[in-house]
Amino acid sequence: MSNVKLAIVYYSTYGTNHRMAEIAAKAAREAGAEVRVLRVAETAPAEVVASQDAWQAQADKMAAIPVATPADMEWANAYLFSAPTRFGTVASQLRAFIDSLGGQWFSGALSNKAVSAMTSAQNLHGGMETTLIGLYTTFMHWGAVIVAPGYTDQAVFAAGGNPYGTVAVAGKITPEVEAAIAHQAKRLVAMAAKIA
Repeated sequence: MSNVKLAIVYYSTYGTNHRMAEIAAKAAREAGAEVRVLRVAETAPAEVVASQDAWQAQADKMAAIPVATPADMEWANAYLFSAPTRFGTVASQLRAFIDSLGGQWFSGALSNKAVSAMTSAQNLHGGMETTLIGLYTTFMHWGAVIVAPGYTDQAVFAAGGNPYGTVAVAGKITPEVEAAIAHQAKRLVAMAAKIA
């Protein structure tokens, strides 16, 4: 067991980012981290969620997964975020959680911790890179240490070559994407162990 306490914080409407979080958690545990998989609260009105069968089914599937809190962010010494891309930026549900962390940011509780991010979109050129870079801008404000996958493993190239973080087309997590997620999670754990 390493000294890494990893919070995997995700939002998922239809299941893609939920699956990405699960793949990352497995790899991070294999790398020796203590892992909490946490979903962010749904901010869309319940009647809107219920109006789409697939959205409601995914919400029901995730009901037992703990909702991320500021206390989880203080507990962790590493973070991996995963959420869909919406119009070139991260889904508002994840943004709402991030925007609730002002007290932790102000106290320095988010600084000097390793952080990385993943995303998905409806198509391969749906704004994924801007989503990741936008998240990394926030993490720089925290004083966190960004651990992007870069081109540090062949899995990154095989999954499409995104050096900022693993990306998936919604609903299509290929074996190559799974391998890239696992590499990113293990790299994050290794770097977090050095920082901690």
